Amino acid sequence: MRTIEWKDGTVITVDQTKLPGEMSFLKMKDCRQVASAIKNMRIRGAPLIGVAAAYGLALTAHHSKAVEKRELMKRIEQSAEILRKTRPTAANLFWAVDRVVKRALETLGSAKTVAKAIVDEAQRMADEDVQANRKIGGHGAKLIDDGDTVLTHCNAGRLATVDYGTALGVVRAAWEQGKQIRVIATETRPKLQGARLTAYELKRDGIQVTLITDGMVGYVMSKRLVNKVVVGADRIVQDAVVNKIGTYPIAVLAHEHGVPFYVAAPTSTFDLTHSSRDVIVEERSPEEVTHFCSQRIAPRETKVLNPAFDVTPMKYVTAIICETGVLSPTELKGLATFERA
Repeated sequence: MRTIEWKDGTVITVDQTKLPGEMSFLKMKDCRQVASAIKNMRIRGAPLIGVAAAYGLALTAHHSKAVEKRELMKRIEQSAEILRKTRPTAANLFWAVDRVVKRALETLGSAKTVAKAIVDEAQRMADEDVQANRKIGGHGAKLIDDGDTVLTHCNAGRLATVDYGTALGVVRAAWEQGKQIRVIATETRPKLQGARLTAYELKRDGIQVTLITDGMVGYVMSKRLVNKVVVGADRIVQDAVVNKIGTYPIAVLAHEHGVPFYVAAPTSTFDLTHSSRDVIVEERSPEEVTHFCSQRIAPRETKVLNPAFDVTPMKYVTAIICETGVLSPTELKGLATFERA
C-alpha cells in the first residue's frame, strides 16, 4: 500500500499523527489542506513531503476553472508559495515544487493541457520515489551482514516515503534477502517518530526491533550492541547531512566506537550548491517539548529550544546510499564541485 495516492482529484494519505493507535486517512481536495497537513506533520518524511507538495499543485491545477495558461500559472505560483512556507529545511519540498512549476511553464497549450501535465508530473514523481527507494534498499543491503544489529533514528521507512522507505528500505531489502538482522530504534523525541512509526513498521514486517530512548545510544554503542547505523536525511549539502534532531550525536558516538554510519536518501534530497552554513533549521512549537500527550510536563513559562533538525558534518559519515549507488563523502564532494562549475 502506498502512503499517498491520487484518486480522481483527491489526494489520500495516511494521517501519521494517529499512528500506531489508528490507521486513519486524510482526503484532501485543495493545496491549502496539503500545506496544513505538511505543517502539522500529519504528512512527514522528506521524500513524502516532496511528493505531497507535487500533488498539492496537482490539486490546484485539476480543480482550476482557468481557460488560459497565464491564469492557471498565477494560481500555481500562489499555491507554490503556500507550500514553500510550510517547512523550511527539507530539500525535497522545494525540489518538488520547482520541478512541477518548471514542467508547467514548459508545457504549451491551454490551461487544461497544462493542468493535465502537472497531474501527470506529480504521478510520475510518486512512481519515481518508489523506484528510487527500491534501488536504495538494494544498494544498501549489500552493506548489511547476516546477524547485524542496525540502529536507526526517527522514521525513514515506508511512512516517510511513497512506499518502501530509505533507511528502513535498506533494512527491509536485507531482510528480504534472508539476512537475520535486528534493529534498535530510538524513540526520537519530541514527536516520537521512532516509537510510534518505526517500531510500528518493523513489527508489521516481522523484523525484530528494540526500542530505546534517545539518551541510551551511548550505552548500546559502548556495549557493542550495534554493528551499523543507517539513518535518512532531509537535506544533504556539500559538507553535511541535515536530519532529525539527535542525528549528530549518534554520528559522533558511532565514530568514537568504530561503527559505520550510513545515510540513505534519494538524490532529490541533495542540495549540493549549498553548504551547512546556508541551512535554515526549522524551529518548532515549544509545546512539543513542554507537553506529552497534551499533558504539561514542564513548569509554566519555561524557556524552550526546539530545533527539528541538526547538522552532521560529513567527516562522521561513512557513506551515502542513494538510488545511483553508494557514495563516499569524497565522491559527494566531487559531485558538489561539478554542480558549482
